[in-house]
Amino acid sequence: MLRCIAVDDEAYASRLLAAYIQKIPGLELAGTTTNPIEALQWVQEGRADLVFLDIQMPELTGLQFLKLCGNRCKVILTTAYPEYALEGYEHDVVDYLLKPIAFDRFLRAVQKAQALLPPTPPVAPPPLPAAAAPAASVPAANGYLFVKGESKNKFLRVSHADILYAEALGNYVTLFVAGQRLITYQTLKELAAQLPQPPFLRVHKSFLVSVDKISMIDGNTVYIGEQAIPVGETYRDSLYRLVRERE
Repeated sequence: MLRCIAVDDEAYASRLLAAYIQKIPGLELAGTTTNPIEALQWVQEGRADLVFLDIQMPELTGLQFLKLCGNRCKVILTTAYPEYALEGYEHDVVDYLLKPIAFDRFLRAVQKAQALLPPTPPVAPPPLPAAAAPAASVPAANGYLFVKGESKNKFLRVSHADILYAEALGNYVTLFVAGQRLITYQTLKELAAQLPQPPFLRVHKSFLVSVDKISMIDGNTVYIGEQAIPVGETYRDSLYRLVRERE
């Protein structure tokens, strides 16, 4: 049996894919989700042989997903946007299905995947691929760190001064820096340990901010530019203590 997961931020589309999967002998529905971060974790845990993947999703696009998961599984892209077809095939996808997806077209894509992926018995989950290794760093005193990029040997140098804030996404962190957004495999706690405090400070279980970049504090919300970030009760005293020290 090929273990399949369906990933689409639209619940209806995810349910349709699940229904199609369950109709085809040799396929096993291992899960459906509207959250690409959750799906990426499933892949890294070795729970899927074949992924039906939407492209246009918040937090993590299908193309970013492909770069992060490496060659851990085969992927069939599902999307309403034909302009992404060429880039999809550059990532060695099995097929590219345009919505609305007819069952006969879905079946042909599955047959391609079955030819490439002969069923195998369950095995223990393999280790994380090198492309998703925890971010490397240099000592905080240098004023920068290196974070793992989207390909195996790509590291991005990020200046502390450019970091606005960071948001936790499961076992991933999205770094919001000047002019761009970076996704790296590590926890927010691990990132906080790599950054000088102050100016960096946890203000919520899911957010770390640069206090130097805060434009306003309004009750339990801090603002970095126009971005509102919640302040958790556990972290409120630390934030206000640091603010008072800088008055």
